[in-house]
Amino acid sequence: MTQAQRASGANDRLAPIASSAPLLQVRDVSVVFGGIIALNGITFDMQKGHILGLIGPNGAGKTTLFNCLSRLYQPSKGDILMEGQSILTRPAHKISEIGIGRTFQNVALFPNLTVRDNVRVGKHARTNSDIISDSLKLPWVRAGEAAINKDVNDILGYLNLHDVADTVVSGLPFGTQKRVELARALAAEPKILLLDEPAGGLNHEEVYILGDLIRRIRDERDVTVLLVEHHMGLVMSIADHVVALNFGKKLAEGTPSAVQKDPAVIKAYLGDKDS
Repeated sequence: MTQAQRASGANDRLAPIASSAPLLQVRDVSVVFGGIIALNGITFDMQKGHILGLIGPNGAGKTTLFNCLSRLYQPSKGDILMEGQSILTRPAHKISEIGIGRTFQNVALFPNLTVRDNVRVGKHARTNSDIISDSLKLPWVRAGEAAINKDVNDILGYLNLHDVADTVVSGLPFGTQKRVELARALAAEPKILLLDEPAGGLNHEEVYILGDLIRRIRDERDVTVLLVEHHMGLVMSIADHVVALNFGKKLAEGTPSAVQKDPAVIKAYLGDKDS
């Protein structure tokens, strides 16, 4: 089956039925760095159970918006709401508590830890243990550790990482490291998973496998996905909804097929043939 056939088949499938209230709302978000406008009044909704693709040329503002969603940046204006509540009062290290997890374009693992321990880090982001309880090995702590170990093993199996579970991640291929980072993000049990350029460095067949995996995560683990990606074949084959940015502004929004045909999007990617 060709990539075009795969993409066509994926787009022909019906998107999941969305609930009436958006899971995530981006409202008039602007970001200014020293007089440079990185984002300018971005607004869109994200429905529960959807895969939303965020696209645009280099410098469009995609990563800036991602960093606002994960609380690495503070918007200069506007608001971001999850389940109706603003996330902008939360520091970055508390964002996983409300169900937002992410991966990074350049993997951000602990290089000297094993795969298993990196995934455990993600799981501990959802626990309530403290240093005193841990050092005393209280019964509830031991029970919690047993549950963590089980969940970590389940995730390692889900992403086919059992064979390298006790390998230090710095010695693994880049594609495997990306799967480890995805496993760590899933360990935190996110409601929304932010994927930053997950196809970077992958070959064509690996990209197809990745697309299938992202759909499975959405369907089998009840995770809503926001995908920033330059690989248009991947985005258009798996996204239910697409938002296109350019120079910090929203160019277009809609179904993959509608956004692909939008004149402003075509011009942003291909340039103005009359110029």
